[in-house]
Amino acid sequence: MNSTTPRLGHKVRSLRRAQGLSQSQLAADLGISGSYLNLIENNRRPLTARVLIKVAQRFSVPLEEFSDEEENRLARELEEVLIDPVFGEHQVKVGDARELAARFPEMARSMLSLFQAWKTREESLHETGLDVGDHRLPSEEVTELLQSASNHFPALEAAAEELRSGLRARSLADGLHTHLEEGLGVSVRVVRVSRGEWTVRRYLPDLRELRISEELAPRSVTFQLAHQIGLLTLAELMDEIIDRSRLSTEQSRRLGRVALANYFAGAVLMPYAAFLDAAETERYDIELLGNRFRTSFEQVCHRLTTLQRPGARGIPFHMVRVDIAGNISKRFSASGIHFARFSGACPRWNIHAAFLTPGRIRIQLSEAEEGARYFCVARTVSKGRAGYRSTHSLHAIGLGTRVEHARRMVYSEGVDVDGAPAVQIGVSCRLCHRQRCEQRAHPPLDAALALDENVRGRSFYDVGR
Repeated sequence: MNSTTPRLGHKVRSLRRAQGLSQSQLAADLGISGSYLNLIENNRRPLTARVLIKVAQRFSVPLEEFSDEEENRLARELEEVLIDPVFGEHQVKVGDARELAARFPEMARSMLSLFQAWKTREESLHETGLDVGDHRLPSEEVTELLQSASNHFPALEAAAEELRSGLRARSLADGLHTHLEEGLGVSVRVVRVSRGEWTVRRYLPDLRELRISEELAPRSVTFQLAHQIGLLTLAELMDEIIDRSRLSTEQSRRLGRVALANYFAGAVLMPYAAFLDAAETERYDIELLGNRFRTSFEQVCHRLTTLQRPGARGIPFHMVRVDIAGNISKRFSASGIHFARFSGACPRWNIHAAFLTPGRIRIQLSEAEEGARYFCVARTVSKGRAGYRSTHSLHAIGLGTRVEHARRMVYSEGVDVDGAPAVQIGVSCRLCHRQRCEQRAHPPLDAALALDENVRGRSFYDVGR
């Protein structure tokens, strides 16, 4: 550890305020003066290693939480906002985003929320002529909840391990079924598929009955049983997690409970220690891990992003799910890659090309504008109702990490991850400055549109200079 750790004052201030402590109270606990703590919180003095350790012990948080990844992510999202034309006349400097994120993170988040509210209302009025009541999308708020926790919830992990250790049936599905009926007094009934019925799981509180559709594959049934157990037994714990987050509406809180129950179910099906050991041993072979733990490709990818336990970490992955139109419905990043919040994704990412070869894994070496290199895999997943007449939806899942972790993955075999040419990617066309890109759909937001009717470059926005 370096002798000093700069730009961590806002983290100390956030921890102090969360526990309702004054500066003088915390200063006394840390053995420093109140004036010195004030300088630290305002990033005018570095947080020394000695004081950092005391802060971590005082608030019972791991030292890993004092990394600058959250600050970097917040700064990148602010940069995306500040280059929007709405700020053009104010001449806001993009470089100021990092300073704002470091010194005033809550103000930065408020600015993001305000921009999201304006953007949502503008798009609604422009496209449909309808107004909207909620300005922050519940899905965005829940994504922020998962991202801020690094998609790792120790309390849910512990609850999942406790549940699994208490099951005595021959199979996990039978054990969960028995636990619901005998332990929780909930009857489980498999119901036939009926036309017009879209629910695959329905819990009836008054009847204490859980209905599972016969269209679900066995592995999905097991997941839904664990999900329902989480909702029934961990409501208080989930609400504590949600209360510490910035979920602003009841819809967001409900979606948050669904996300946390899904997390719990994944932890039940894929126990942390056993799953991490298997992932490392099998070099993160997603399909093999799915076969071993009786889970889907998407469930395995989700679980891989949660392996962030201090002292027992897996590869830091990013994960994204898109549909065939390019809409991002899930995103999380522990690798440092940035996903656009207010515009479309870069078309050069291999997740889009995955639709050309359904069911097959595609690999890609990519390089972002700032020079970071990533190793990514992508594959389509199909979801649909059972039966010949059922409809199926097709999504693509992308999973990637920094190139320095690539050799730990089976997919890197035969690939020169250090010397092979990388695909030049961006966040989105609006945020990318690579003018000579054949797939550019829009000019950069912060650059003047320079066109010459007598010259045609590689793209419409490249004049071939």
